Amino acid sequence: MKKLIFVYSLILAFGFIQTSQAQFFEKLKKKTEEKVKKEGEKRVEEKVNKGVEKAYDEAEKQLTGSSDKKKEDSTKSKDSQKNLQTIKETENNPQVVINSKYDFIPGEKVIFFDDFTSENIGDFPIQWNTTGSGEVVTTNLFPGRWFHITNGRGVTTLDAPVTLPENYTIEFDVVPQKDPKNNGGTTYNFYLISTIKPKDLIYGLARPGGTGIKFEFGYNNYYSAYYSDGTPDQRGSVGENRLLADKKYRISIWVQKQRIRLYKDQEKLFDLPRVVPKTVKYNMVRFDGGIPMIGNFRVATGLPDMRSKLLTEGKLISYGIYFDVNKDVVKPESYPSIKEIAAILNDNPNVNIKIVGHTDSDGDNNSNLDLSKRRAASVKNALVKDFNVDASRIEFDGKGESEPVSPNDSITNKALNRRVEFIKL
Repeated sequence: MKKLIFVYSLILAFGFIQTSQAQFFEKLKKKTEEKVKKEGEKRVEEKVNKGVEKAYDEAEKQLTGSSDKKKEDSTKSKDSQKNLQTIKETENNPQVVINSKYDFIPGEKVIFFDDFTSENIGDFPIQWNTTGSGEVVTTNLFPGRWFHITNGRGVTTLDAPVTLPENYTIEFDVVPQKDPKNNGGTTYNFYLISTIKPKDLIYGLARPGGTGIKFEFGYNNYYSAYYSDGTPDQRGSVGENRLLADKKYRISIWVQKQRIRLYKDQEKLFDLPRVVPKTVKYNMVRFDGGIPMIGNFRVATGLPDMRSKLLTEGKLISYGIYFDVNKDVVKPESYPSIKEIAAILNDNPNVNIKIVGHTDSDGDNNSNLDLSKRRAASVKNALVKDFNVDASRIEFDGKGESEPVSPNDSITNKALNRRVEFIKL
């Protein structure tokens, strides 16, 4: 580079030489300028690429849970979550930063739940149906049991329809797998469907039924809504958003009348204000087009009025605070619920509370009692450390399995018994 600039300087110094020489030097000057420009652009491009790679690295650390323990610090945690929200903008323009609010709060009344813990390994789960194949598995990648859909050419649905009101939430964990029958792709589809024959996989789901909305999870997250009632199709995409094989994601769907919001981990992918016709009530879900592993599938109705329940009624039961099986570490998807509780406490400084953990009846009584206390302590720690609530205002305790709100006779009822209560003192 320095040599090229030096040559260019000599040209300027001796520019008074003959016309033929001047023309020669003029050509050399243009070539030199082009060279300098190209090398400069190359350097800028390299810096942008390094910035994008760094952002992806930070995002993947969050997804795999392999980030340094120091990221428990609240400020660093917020910065890490920003990386998840701004990767796409960084690719296009490294100076653009757009933050999206993660505001998902799960419904308070669980109407369907399956974590596949009651199934034998290798069996097809009893609460599901398929025209393809699948089995319950474990993996060294993540704890718990998973429903692995093994034939992406078929459709997989619930065995029985669900009655979904105007407002509800659907959540599930997913680990995409490379499908050898689809060029090693990780794409899979999820549908919400309204059909008059929900148990008939051929009639009710092949079209797929009278009305439906499809979400396609792949390299380009995409949605389309199609209806038989004459409503115009709606289609859209959020652009590039990598969905990697063997990585765990939390998918959350929030339906409020005509509006559907969909999240991947702490990132909002879609917010569709008029996508559900007023006359439509969905009653079935469907997977197809891939071979993902599905875990912790949860459907719940109603949004909790946390402020009224805690301040007026004196007791708030939360199903929006999550832990892994037999663990006491609060999972990231719990933070919108905890943030809302923190806001209530910070707005009412004279209110003190007791946090009480509860478990289902699986396992040893003493172990469940200890686990429930440790979970309550973890929730208190999150309120104090991450949301600046005064620790002296919070007591905690655990009841284990001793105070069930539902019989421990089904997977869904056990999910109702696993809860965190906030009691006004």
